[in-house]
Amino acid sequence: MKSIILVITAFLTLISCTSQSSKSLFNGKDLDGWHVDVPEMDNNPEAINPFIVREGMLVSLGEPQGHLITDAVYQDFRLEVEYRFAGKPGNCGVLVFASTPRSLYEMFPKSIEVQMMHDNAGDFWCIVQDIETDNMLERRGPKEEWGITEGKLRRIKNLTDGSEKPLGEWNSMTIECLKNSIKVWVNGDLVNYGYNATASSGNIALQAEGAEVEFRKVLLTPISKLSEKAP
Repeated sequence: MKSIILVITAFLTLISCTSQSSKSLFNGKDLDGWHVDVPEMDNNPEAINPFIVREGMLVSLGEPQGHLITDAVYQDFRLEVEYRFAGKPGNCGVLVFASTPRSLYEMFPKSIEVQMMHDNAGDFWCIVQDIETDNMLERRGPKEEWGITEGKLRRIKNLTDGSEKPLGEWNSMTIECLKNSIKVWVNGDLVNYGYNATASSGNIALQAEGAEVEFRKVLLTPISKLSEKAP
């Protein structure tokens, strides 16, 4: 009996330590810990900030387009995001390993994007950074057209169809970044795995890219505090 009690105590301690190491990147009240980069706000005094807090949720209004970027730089982490399209389906994404702002089309920071676009959640987009996956020819297209800048094949399609929930329902997306690899799960399905990325740390960014998206969870846990099992 004593040994059983010790095992249970150790297990509860492990859960407690893991929970304490996790950090919500959104406090439910304001955008503390983030900064906004929206080109239209540079010179247009009437441009609104497309990132707001509404009813305890972080909301990307979609327009004007730009990014909400963490002040801090992260590496070796698991990011858990819960999101839904508030109205019409459209485009949005989570950027990891983000660095130099406005590196692509004078809009997108240098990064690897994990796509959230409806019906394409989990795709990778290379934004002046690169990453490899299995079956690259099938998922990215002709090799001679691959690239990381304007006009190149930067999209790497995800592995599954049907992982997203119906419109209006909440989706969970987990992004695990370990060294220079990225794994992505959508609603528990492993939808992408990339390795040999050209970066291994950076800021995290959320997009405003045309569609209104609500976020009710943006939780980061250092990878060293996690087991190696998939969620």
